[in-house]
Amino acid sequence: MQIIASFNHSSYIEMTIVKLEEKGVDDLYAIPLESRQRETRLFDSIHYSDGHSLLNKGMFLAVIFSVIATSRGFTLEWGPIYWGLIGAGSGLVLGFLIDLFLVKIKERNQILADHHQPSEIILIINCRSKDEEWVTRTLWEHHALGIATVGKE
Repeated sequence: MQIIASFNHSSYIEMTIVKLEEKGVDDLYAIPLESRQRETRLFDSIHYSDGHSLLNKGMFLAVIFSVIATSRGFTLEWGPIYWGLIGAGSGLVLGFLIDLFLVKIKERNQILADHHQPSEIILIINCRSKDEEWVTRTLWEHHALGIATVGKE
């Protein structure tokens, strides 16, 4: 039978392998998974959305700036309509640039964090049916993320 377990990349997997080999289970495989490289896009399409909206702050600031600029436009030369449009445009651009700056910083920090964090390791153990209970107990004691049993005899 096969027992398949998933671990974070840590010393617990090494302790698990040593303990299993001490108990006589020698037929095991440890396979590290590759980390996913994130493909970041600045603008979303109809088929792909990452949940980042670059227009939320822009629309918010456009409304605020247009209201303020319109009220001030009554006393200025070009009038409230032009100043309201200027305020809306400047608020939209400012909000877009703030969102863009924040997304780029978050993206850079995420890339640095993902680069330093190794991915998971899959441990495949071939053992006898009578050893299943203590093998799974050993895996859980050493902080396995998940365990699956295949081919019960």
